[in-house]
Amino acid sequence: MTEQLTEEQIAEFKEAFSLFDKDGDGCITTKELGTVMRSLGQNPTEAELQDMINEVDADQNGTIDFPEFLNLMARKMKKSSSEALDCPEIIDITDVPYLYCVYC
Repeated sequence: MTEQLTEEQIAEFKEAFSLFDKDGDGCITTKELGTVMRSLGQNPTEAELQDMINEVDADQNGTIDFPEFLNLMARKMKKSSSEALDCPEIIDITDVPYLYCVYC
């Protein structure tokens, strides 16, 4: 799943991830995941956060390590991209590597 990400995207996600890895142990708590997602422009509900955690916390230890986080973000980007294809109008913002939908 993560093979679709560019090196630049991986570096951006690593930077965001490390901002919330307060003790530098390579993991963030599930509580911090919402803050990470919001810093990346996402606005998940609590139920969506729990679903995301359940999907990627492969070892079920209650924390998300970077490979798990990267897998989550790759899934989220793939979903956003496929939803963008269904939009009536798409604007490509060149300084952001994502497509945004605009409903008139």
